[in-house]
Amino acid sequence: MPTQPSLNMMIARRIRIRGRVQGVGFRPFICRLARRFGLRGWVRNRSGEVDIHIEGAAEPVSAFVNAIRSEAPPLAQPEVPRIEDTEFQNYSEFRIRDSEPGAAGPIVIPPDYFVCADCLAEMSDPAARRYRYPFTNCTQCGPRYTIIDRLPYDRPHTAMAEFSLCPDCQAEYDDPADRRHHAQPLACPLCGPTLEFRPVGLEPVRGNEAALAACIQGLRTGQIVAVKGVGGYHLMCDARSEVAVQRLRKRKHRPAKPLAVLIPEQAGFLAEWATLNHAEQIWLRSPLRPIVIVPKAAHSTLAPAIAPGLGEVGLMLPYSPLHHLLVADFGGPLVATSANISGEPVLTDADSVKRRLGTVADAFLHHNRPIRRPADDSVFRRVGNHVRPLRLGRGLAPVAWRLKTPVQRPTLALGADLKNTIALAVEDRVVISPHLGDLGAPRSLDVFAQVISDLCRLYAVTPERIVCDAHPGYFSTRWAQGQALDIHRVFHHHAHASALFGEFTPEAPILVFTWDGLGFGEDGTFWGGEALLGEPGQWRRVASLRPFRLIGGDQASRDPWRCALAMSWEAGLEWSGGPAERGLVRAAWERGLNCPVTTSAGRWFDAAAALTGLAGTQSHEGQAAMALEVCGVPSREGLDIPLYWDNGLWRGDWAVLLPMLMDGTRTVEERATCFHASLAGLLLRQAEKIRQEYGVRQVGLTGGVFQNRLLTEQALQLLAEAGFEALLPERLPVNDAAISFGQIVESAARYEGQ
Repeated sequence: MPTQPSLNMMIARRIRIRGRVQGVGFRPFICRLARRFGLRGWVRNRSGEVDIHIEGAAEPVSAFVNAIRSEAPPLAQPEVPRIEDTEFQNYSEFRIRDSEPGAAGPIVIPPDYFVCADCLAEMSDPAARRYRYPFTNCTQCGPRYTIIDRLPYDRPHTAMAEFSLCPDCQAEYDDPADRRHHAQPLACPLCGPTLEFRPVGLEPVRGNEAALAACIQGLRTGQIVAVKGVGGYHLMCDARSEVAVQRLRKRKHRPAKPLAVLIPEQAGFLAEWATLNHAEQIWLRSPLRPIVIVPKAAHSTLAPAIAPGLGEVGLMLPYSPLHHLLVADFGGPLVATSANISGEPVLTDADSVKRRLGTVADAFLHHNRPIRRPADDSVFRRVGNHVRPLRLGRGLAPVAWRLKTPVQRPTLALGADLKNTIALAVEDRVVISPHLGDLGAPRSLDVFAQVISDLCRLYAVTPERIVCDAHPGYFSTRWAQGQALDIHRVFHHHAHASALFGEFTPEAPILVFTWDGLGFGEDGTFWGGEALLGEPGQWRRVASLRPFRLIGGDQASRDPWRCALAMSWEAGLEWSGGPAERGLVRAAWERGLNCPVTTSAGRWFDAAAALTGLAGTQSHEGQAAMALEVCGVPSREGLDIPLYWDNGLWRGDWAVLLPMLMDGTRTVEERATCFHASLAGLLLRQAEKIRQEYGVRQVGLTGGVFQNRLLTEQALQLLAEAGFEALLPERLPVNDAAISFGQIVESAARYEGQ
């Protein structure tokens, strides 16, 4: 610790600061701060930290140190500085030094930031150099994660290295008083990236204004345009045109999955499309600029095909200068769905988007700023009085986290095969990647391997251990087996429970309900409706659902009728739905051919949707469950699902629900309402059984099923009324996107003591 000098003594201090301090204008801020206090010395980036030498009279040095955190730039997240005495050098001024490579401590890679108010004002000023420039940015906004090649974060280490600064931009870059001082993505119309509009089969239109005008004309005439953004391409069309939206769906082979909508910034427009509460409006306008799923307006002017059959729509405000220009010039809402093949990461380069989506788009709006790695848009939805993430993406990820239990060796966690993210842990730090897609899709494994390589290089980490799912058939598991590293396998639902525990670090033991689609369980069956008691490294399965044989295995997730038939036959009932010819299906079920045993709550929702006539098949994950949720309303009028004791487990017997779900004298709405209320009641009764035996007070809810607002809010209310403290993830998604983080937490708890 530094000594305590008198107020007028000349002193020197060495200050090192970690946290999010690179890519956020921190060095220019330090330089301005030092000059304001009349101090001298230098500041530089090192890998993982900002390094400062400050000298001058004791009183202003003390004021300088206090201001580092209290006045830090809005995007910065500095940790408590480490301060020590150092030798007085009598520097003549304060300067920003060149960055110094080398390992200095944990690194925080900044995500991509939305365009700030100052840059927007400049874009709107006809007298400004950057009037209507689509790539305007400063130290407080613009791309980061998607353009970084390596650290320290300097322009030569980014995708902007190929753009030489013009004299005016260089002067801004060098001026400590300018907000673009050391802004690494700095550019202007003279020296920066430019747009090109390329209609299929026609000559390209080059130049920012000409390309923008041609793009807007195409959108107004009903065209589908692939637009290159910050983290990848979007497919865009007029969100008010049913013809254009249906054409997009047909070409993209996406018949029902909801489409995101980019809307103008003006608040008055919102009422035309949605009804938002205060929290939803805050998130929609937050610096993350995520997609927020909100209730549709009663008389929405959006095309019905945007979210067919649903009462909600995903809205997003513009976050880049280009998006602002597009939606403002168009004068209305635009569909802005990821330009990808279903399940794959978003496409990032012109050749790939033309090759893979050339039959979807009528035209392409390209630019020549490279995207080093994909970052899809983040997605949020309000559940239980909080707006919670459903997908980690641009503006949010990479997510940096502190671990309660450090890892002793650098560890790479590979996540799940669906909604994949990866996690990289060193000591007590972990970083979680953006959403990478479903690893079964053709391009996903290539991007998966690329992002692993990129993150290891950016964070200067060489993993010594891999953590993967216990499922032997997972793509990620097979990838892990190809690496010459120590492999630890973690069961899927243990990872779910540990992710929740790692977010809240509650008292132990905690009871965690892990309800989802399918996950490989300790007994070799496929779990999905479990309750686990304990803490990371010591989970014990204490409750579940009645098992059944899942007809067709993975195919059942696409054909809810398979779930309905399997559960009906298991209960000794007959259902009239499904295929007309079912002899072979029945024979396979009776003999257990490709009919794995499961306790899946997610497949239970699929069966209910089929039995009520809502969905016999589904074109995207969760479609059947979403349709069921839309039809229900909150209610206490559920059926009592019997509990029975089975070899240490309290199992819920779903058979009692089948006659109700098949009952055609009831409306679909009545059956959907009863189904959700019954499940919420079952969850409470299982929790009460476990409390009677173990005295547990805290209950966690995790797994994809708890994306269902109707079920989750009823369960939270029942648990609270019964005296439980209920925990639902708030910073990470409740679905498989959090599995990689949970694998790190579970692995650290299980193995670090050995």
